[in-house]
Amino acid sequence: MSTNFSLEGKVAIVTGGGRGIGRAVALGLADTGCELAICSRTPAELETTAKDIEAKGRKCLAMETDLSDFQQIQKLVEATKEKFGKIDILVNNAARSFLRPLMELREDGYDKIMDTNVKALFFLSRECAQIMKDQGGGRIINITTVGAERAGKGLGVYHSSKAAVKMLAMCMANEWAEYNINVNCVGPGLTRTEFSRPIWENPEMAKRVASAIPKGRIAEPEEIAGAVVYLASEASSFVTGQSIYVDGGSMAS
Repeated sequence: MSTNFSLEGKVAIVTGGGRGIGRAVALGLADTGCELAICSRTPAELETTAKDIEAKGRKCLAMETDLSDFQQIQKLVEATKEKFGKIDILVNNAARSFLRPLMELREDGYDKIMDTNVKALFFLSRECAQIMKDQGGGRIINITTVGAERAGKGLGVYHSSKAAVKMLAMCMANEWAEYNINVNCVGPGLTRTEFSRPIWENPEMAKRVASAIPKGRIAEPEEIAGAVVYLASEASSFVTGQSIYVDGGSMAS
């Protein structure tokens, strides 16, 4: 049985790597040996995260990237390959959402959610998988949510997009297993990020939400990184097509 969690010498791309879960995942991968390429639409946040990664003694490529633009996806992959010579790990973390009832969500809002959360994820994964195939293998890890399994008011299309991501991961895992590419998902429960700020900054709402989680609190971004490191490492060599929920027990309650 492999218990090797080291990622020394590996190269990872993390989308949405400037803040929140993406930043925590990038730093966690750096701690275990990875060199990083991180991207988002916010250069200032990327620069801060890149400096923190480099302070750990790891190389980092930070690229402002709009993942809804296929040419920018290609540039990200090409730049990563040019700088590091390979791509071992892809973490699809970037996502968009709008808190709107289904009756009120506009067509452009629907398109932005689906284009980023599903379409961009598919094409970036495929571009990286082509490289991983030629290298003899790799890991693709999609950040989903407990909402891939549970409906939620105001987030119906976001939840639907993450359910699609879960199924895409299963299909990719099935088709790409012969290339030694493992594809899995990590589904956080409510986590202390900018997206959830309206909840955790409201003491009454935060208390009500926490009371429904067996652990009695929401997650910190750093607590999501461990599951990603596991799925990126040799310790998970026979795990593919799966979803790990990091939710403090909420799926079990």
